[in-house]
Parts: sequence; C-alpha cells; structure tokens
Amino acid sequence: MKALAPGTVIFHRHRGYGVITHVNLLTGWISARFGSEARTLDLNLSTDDVQHADGEAILFRRAPPDRMPHARLMAMVRALHQAGYEKLYLYSWPKPSGLHWRWHLFTGQRDWMQRPWREGWYGSGADYNVNPVMGWGDSPGATTDELVTALARFDPQGLAQALGRDEDHTAWFEGACKILLPGYMYSLNMERPGAGGLQEAPPVPVVPVRASLPAYDGPALGWPPGWAGLWTRAHVMPAPPIDITGERKLREPS
Repeated sequence: MKALAPGTVIFHRHRGYGVITHVNLLTGWISARFGSEARTLDLNLSTDDVQHADGEAILFRRAPPDRMPHARLMAMVRALHQAGYEKLYLYSWPKPSGLHWRWHLFTGQRDWMQRPWREGWYGSGADYNVNPVMGWGDSPGATTDELVTALARFDPQGLAQALGRDEDHTAWFEGACKILLPGYMYSLNMERPGAGGLQEAPPVPVVPVRASLPAYDGPALGWPPGWAGLWTRAHVMPAPPIDITGERKLREPS
C-alpha cells in the first residue's frame, strides 16, 4: 500500500483529481482540495471510494484490529512448522496488571523457562492496540504468508535456528490451533497457589482474542511437551552473567 500523507494526489469519482491537505489515520478521515475550490472537502476512506492518482484504491480498515495478536501469531507458527521450522515456539502470558497480554517467539532449544530473547521477537498487547504490527517490518492486517516473509527478511539468522524436527511439540501445537483458531489463544501462565505448589496440571488457560467473543467452552488443552513438573518449582529467568573482574576487585584488600 502506498504512503498516505498531506500532498498525496488522489482521485475521487465525483470531484476528479485533488491533493490531500490533512490525514487522520486513527479515524479514517482526510481533508482534500479539488480543482479551484477554495475550501477543503472532508472524505472518509472507508466509504467515499478515494483512490490514488494511478487508480489504486485507498482502503481503510473498517473493523478494529484484534485486541491481541496471538491468534495471528499461532497461524504463522503453524505455517512455519508445516514448512519444516518445527523448532519455533510461542510463549504467551499476561502482564501483572492482567489488562494486556505479552507474547514471545523463540527458536533453538526448547526450554520454556530459560528461553533466549531476540530483539523484535516479542511484544505486548498494549503496544499492539496502538500500533497493530508485530515489530519485524510487517504491515497492519498482514496475512500469514506476509508475516512469514517479513520475519524471514527481518532476521534470517534467527529463523534459521528454527529449522529442524520437534515432532511432539509440533503435534501439540497443531492440535491447539485446530481447537482454538481463529478466535482464541492459549496462555502458558501458571500461578502457584500457596506454599505447596500444584500437584496436578490444570488445563491450559484459554482466552478470547476479541472482547466480543464468549468465554472459551471447548475441549480442554493440555500443556505442551517439556512442561511436566515446571509448576512444582519457581519460574526463574536466567541470572545475569557475573563480572569476574569486578568480583576480584571487590575482594582485594584496600
């Protein structure tokens, strides 16, 4: 899609050619000046059939984006698994406030608690609501194939680490996609009630990606491979590396 900004030449079926003077992409309204008219005309990009000067239609998203991008991410991971990139994993969990949800893609070794972080491979629903992109050069509303292409272009070295077999996780993920998509996502957040911890694993929490959807009442979803026993101990992220030089200086007598 071409850029849309003040100064863009457009075509309107009743007014002919004109120039945009103001754009509000949050509401979908623009102001444009046509011919010798002294005043600007307000047009809605959703209903007024505005075109670029070369005839390409200017389409504005009429429906708001999904409240959370996780279903789109699941569809992308599913497509990559089918293409042989089975060592690609999607971790999702809520923010402490519970108002928004985070997501994290990682590759390589399947270690849910010690997973590596790559810049641009994680995000938050709070950011997505304002700017509905994943963050690796994709466009709002991009299709699954377009998301895959953008990710491969953004970080080919990172995606190459996902190439390989992980049959049990791929089978679990395929089953999750079949019962959850397109309206629901899974959360790998596990609360530990009390000091005793959890003796048995409850079903994986499932959350709708749009506020208009009812609560999930489908089949229970089990935890992915590699989660056995994780809820019996604290989830601790890797400790930062120790600065040996700094330690030695601290221990030297003054």
